[in-house]
Amino acid sequence: MKKILLLLLVIISTNLFAQRGIASVKLGYFGPAAASGGFIIGFEGGRAVDHNFGFGWSVDWFNKNYVDKNLVNDFNNYYGIVDGSINELRAETNLHDFPLMATMYAKFPLAPFTKLYFTGGVGAEILIINYNNFQNPDESELHAAFDFNWRIGSGILYEGGRFTDFFFELTYHSSQPSWEYEVEDRSKSFKRTFERSFDMSGFMARVGVKFYY
Repeated sequence: MKKILLLLLVIISTNLFAQRGIASVKLGYFGPAAASGGFIIGFEGGRAVDHNFGFGWSVDWFNKNYVDKNLVNDFNNYYGIVDGSINELRAETNLHDFPLMATMYAKFPLAPFTKLYFTGGVGAEILIINYNNFQNPDESELHAAFDFNWRIGSGILYEGGRFTDFFFELTYHSSQPSWEYEVEDRSKSFKRTFERSFDMSGFMARVGVKFYY
C-alpha cells in the first residue's frame, strides 16, 4: 500500500511540474546587419516539461532610427550625387522590429546551481517602417514587411531559488524582410522600382530573469 501511495505521489508531482508555467524577461543588445546595433527587450512564456526541458513562445521589440546607406547608394547611382544630401534625407528610416517565435530549450548541469542551456526558435518577423516620401522627403510614410525567421543560441543559467533563475545568453537571429516600391523619374515618363531589404540577421547578447509558477 505504501508503495502504491508513493508511486501515486511521484506521478502527481511529475504531472504538476509538467504543467509548471515559465515567464522570462530579457534585456540586451542586438546588432542586425541592416542598422547599427542597439537595445532590445523581449518576453518569453511557456511550459516546463521537466527540470531540463521546456517549450513556449517569445516576442521581442527592437527600435532604430538610422539612414539606410544601401538605399542612399541606389538613389545616388540612379539620380546622381548632386542630390546626395536630399537622398540621405529620403533614406532616413525609423524601424520597429517584432520577432514572434515558437521556442524550446534544453538545460545541462554545469556546476552546483549552474546550468548550461541551448535554445532555439522559428517564427515570423514583423517590421514596421516609418520612412520619408521620395517626392516630398519632409513627409513620412508607414509600411510593414514580413519574413520567416529562426534563432539559435546558448547561455549560462544560475538557479537563484525555487521560482527564479538568472541567465546570460548569446544567440544568432536570422531574417530578411523586404518589399518593393515604385518611384517616378524627374520627367515622370516612367517609374523605377526599388527594393527595400532589411537584413535583420545578427547576434543578440542578453541577460534576463526566468520565473516559474
